[in-house]
This record gives sequence, structure tokens and C-alpha cells, in this order.
Amino acid sequence: MKKSSHRSGMAIWGWPSLVGLLSGVGLVSGLFSDGGVGDVLAGVCLAVPVAVGAWFGWIRRGAAADSR
Repeated sequence: MKKSSHRSGMAIWGWPSLVGLLSGVGLVSGLFSDGGVGDVLAGVCLAVPVAVGAWFGWIRRGAAADSR
């Protein structure tokens, strides 16, 4: 029989919550800013989900395929 592993809610939802929060901050900042620091903040916050998607979607999948 397998032992079930128990993970806390923070271990499961911590990173997705952080990416969601950064996305929200980026969208609101981009909506309400008029140039300057607000646009830079929006760009950085919205680049994080793209980088995470690229890492887990393409780069990591390619590395797993190469190791087989």
C-alpha cells in the first residue's frame, strides 16, 4: 500500500497564488498608469507569467525529452 503524502495548502497554492497576484498587479498598473514607473511595473509583473509558462511549457519539456 502506498503512503499518501500530505501537503499543506501553502505548498500547493503558494506559487500559483503569487503568479496570479503578480498578474493582477500588472494588469491594474497597466490600466491606471500613464507612463513611467507604472508601465515598467506592469511590464515586469506581466512578464513573470510568460516566463513561467515558457519554462514549464517549452524549456523544461524539451529537457525532459532530451534525457530519455
